Amino acid sequence: MSSDVRIPVLQVSSEIYPVLKTGGLADVCGALPDALARAGCDVRVLLPGFPAVLEAFSHRREVATFSLPWGEQAVVRCGHLAGVSCGRGTVMAYVIDVPGLFDRPGNPYLDAQRRPYADNHRRFAALAWAGAHLAAGIDPQWSPAVLHAHDWHAALAPALLKLWGPAAQRGVSSLYTVHNLAYQGVFDSFHLRELGLPEEAFRVEGLEFHGRISYMKAGLYYADHITTVSPTYAREIQTAEQGCGLDGLLRSRRDRLTGVLNGLDPKVWDPASDALIGSNYDAANMQGKARCKLALQRELGLERASRAPLFVMVSRLTEQKGVNLLLEAVPEILRQGGQLAVLGSGDTELEQALQRDASANPGRVAATLGYDEALAHRLFAAGDVTLVPSRFEPCGLTQLYGLRYGSLPLVHAVGGLADTVVDTDLATLEDQTATGCAFHAFTGSALQQAVRRAFALYRRPRDWSRVRQTAMCQRFDWDQAGEHYANLYQRLLAHD
Repeated sequence: MSSDVRIPVLQVSSEIYPVLKTGGLADVCGALPDALARAGCDVRVLLPGFPAVLEAFSHRREVATFSLPWGEQAVVRCGHLAGVSCGRGTVMAYVIDVPGLFDRPGNPYLDAQRRPYADNHRRFAALAWAGAHLAAGIDPQWSPAVLHAHDWHAALAPALLKLWGPAAQRGVSSLYTVHNLAYQGVFDSFHLRELGLPEEAFRVEGLEFHGRISYMKAGLYYADHITTVSPTYAREIQTAEQGCGLDGLLRSRRDRLTGVLNGLDPKVWDPASDALIGSNYDAANMQGKARCKLALQRELGLERASRAPLFVMVSRLTEQKGVNLLLEAVPEILRQGGQLAVLGSGDTELEQALQRDASANPGRVAATLGYDEALAHRLFAAGDVTLVPSRFEPCGLTQLYGLRYGSLPLVHAVGGLADTVVDTDLATLEDQTATGCAFHAFTGSALQQAVRRAFALYRRPRDWSRVRQTAMCQRFDWDQAGEHYANLYQRLLAHD
């Protein structure tokens, strides 16, 4: 897109890095505004007024107040969001401030018992209503031509642009990005009127899903265009196996469905300049990586063994992420002389199983529960192999971090993992395209076979170094994604 074209774009999401992060959604939403600005867009973001967001929010002005359908008053404020780059400065942000909905400590989605908040249907409908009001021109100083909604938390916004008169009359285009189809935001149907949605929206050709309301389906049905975060995942979600009950709708909209591969922010993820790791390094000089490995082994209580391959996993600890397969593979990793370090949180049973493995194998297995951004960087910097054995993976970012940091990804070849990692075999060794190891069947035995192949490669230092160097030279940056999205926006406006 020509750099002199400034399409006003409102990005709507529930989290954004580095302000608030629970997963990869935040990384994407934090990096995309800057990439879109470079592609010639005038980008602003809309976020819920969570405590972390308000803390990072400055130079604020009150834009307007409006009533939510259930009676609460919402204030929309505008200002700058510290730490989120956009063009030559920080991103301009709107925040919907409703303390009764958002002023809660801890996880933005879960209560102290790690259960979804009972009023999540209201909390994220409020976010969507704020997006609709901005699309309808509530801010006299700026209004979007395109509303770009991310995941189920923002998915009602494209529906409201079609269903709510003041927004529909403005004709703002909408694009909806699915980050993970498995998390859909499904709520009881009796909330329909409470949320300000018309009765006619509750139908199969709308947001009805097995007798309930699906925010995800609302986005998929009403958005002018749909994207997912990798080309392979765009194909996979049109199948019954990975369509999560929405494959028929997605097939019917396949001409409005595009896979745009996520990128990696080099300002955050670059071993040559990363301030969160102890020693910097690059593909031409790997001495710093060796020092990072020894430092992490000391930090986590692992044996200081420079020649023991270190397998790392940074992930939500769920079945979807393949943690059950990893548990089956731990004996093989140890039998071959390797070490394992895991960082993450999730299902209690999986957390406890990893802790048992760590207790049973001191000095060889370390499990850190929770999430620590700095530790995640140190794990990739120290690791030899990054494990991503996900049952499905829309895009995945950890394999991109592994590639950049020379921690070769070992992945289940699905979704974005298949799009970004080239399996090592005789042919890819010969043409020097190999960047990691991949397996195809989602079974413990298939993962263990891939682990054995990783060890075999590690024991061939020349081949290992060559594959690692190829991996570190891969470039999955945001500029390409930003250009792709900008072109999609332009096409949407051209069709109006």
